[in-house]
Amino acid sequence: MDIKFVGACQTVTGSMHLVRTEHGCILLDCGMFQGKRRQSHELNRNLPLPVKDIVATVLSHAHIDHSGTIPLLVKRGYAGPIYSTPATRDLATVMLADSAAIQEQDARYLNRKAKRKGLDIEPAEPLYDEHDVLEAIGRFHSVPYGFPTYLTPKVKLTFLDAGHVLGSAIVVLDIEEQGRTRRVVFTGDLGRVNMPILEDPVVPKDAEVLIMESTYGDRLHDDIGKMDDDLADVIARTHKRGGKVIIPSFALERAQELVYALRALREEGRLPKIPVYVDSPLTVKITDVFKLHPECYDQETRELLKGRSSPFEFPELRYTQSVDDSKAIVADKQPMIVISASGMCEVGRICHHLRSIIEDDKNTVLIVGYQAQHTLGRRLVEKRRRVKIFGVERDRRAQVVVMNGFSAHADQQDLLDYATKCRDKGGKLKQIALVHGDLKPQKVLAGKLADLGFDRPIIPESGDTLGL
Repeated sequence: MDIKFVGACQTVTGSMHLVRTEHGCILLDCGMFQGKRRQSHELNRNLPLPVKDIVATVLSHAHIDHSGTIPLLVKRGYAGPIYSTPATRDLATVMLADSAAIQEQDARYLNRKAKRKGLDIEPAEPLYDEHDVLEAIGRFHSVPYGFPTYLTPKVKLTFLDAGHVLGSAIVVLDIEEQGRTRRVVFTGDLGRVNMPILEDPVVPKDAEVLIMESTYGDRLHDDIGKMDDDLADVIARTHKRGGKVIIPSFALERAQELVYALRALREEGRLPKIPVYVDSPLTVKITDVFKLHPECYDQETRELLKGRSSPFEFPELRYTQSVDDSKAIVADKQPMIVISASGMCEVGRICHHLRSIIEDDKNTVLIVGYQAQHTLGRRLVEKRRRVKIFGVERDRRAQVVVMNGFSAHADQQDLLDYATKCRDKGGKLKQIALVHGDLKPQKVLAGKLADLGFDRPIIPESGDTLGL
């Protein structure tokens, strides 16, 4: 048995790992690489997987950097099952369909542009279409948390709550070979403790190998209790200036956490009487999925539901679907709060909102999530004086505020605590592999783990293999 690391190696995108056993290959995640357009296109299209050797695919959660090339896998001939939690299956149905639609729109745009310029080039094609998504969703097998299921007669899967996003799972594989069973644990993306809405991450016992994410391996998040105070302060200052607060947000989890926090501020009388818009059709659909899965909520959120009070509704809040409604919000110059996708400001309605407010210093862009390199979101975090939106350079006069408190990823201390608890709960942990992180935070985290007495964790490059 060995583990081949394929994607999310020394980077935070394109999660993809192969557990190779004598019973066949188990694929952990099949994520889309997200970055520069040309590089992303090549990496995603050249799916580096032995499709015929894969007997089962296990999806940790629905984020596109973990799930986004599953339809392409099926399109390339994969005929096996895809295992996920019930909430992840429902979210993937929505998110993969949205991904296919965006790819088809991009291809049409590029083809029109090439035709207009008279370029003699191969027509752009999406990685997959709606038909491929439906084929993939038909292969999903929903497995609740804590219910073991066999992928092969000798490989057992158990999902534990990862506390990262709705339905996110820690993958526990018990693999029997030559009379011995080894336990491999893959965190997927690990959540934080004491965050609103979801349960805390669960620690498995008897882990021998831990494949652990490391996105924030070199830093600590702001205190969770300070989050609402900072949010209230940003809104109050912008409202006093007569400006808009524009919040680029991932449609899954971050948008729902923001709505939850704004609702709490309103209940405390700390939110100005201004409209709040969630301007993202995908976010609206995902929020509807949230309402279907209370089994994933923590006790506080369950208590809200018992009192017939939705954690995702309040009078000033409007969810918008139509393009006309979105255009009306962009045109309205009155103070408001707008939550819109995409989270890294690369595509979607958020780009229209940013274009309309970026050159006015009374407005605020509030960044609440990780921004990858080479994205508009990263350039805003760096507070560059000029930014390009829809291909046009613009002066950035709007204030940019970065709040790390809303991150759904474990920070350095959370990761150290989780590894320590895995070691303490059974005493069998022998090897840690750090994935889903840039190299600098991975090196820092590896050093901290070594200080705690762990054998130095490996930081695999794409294509590296860990023999067991």
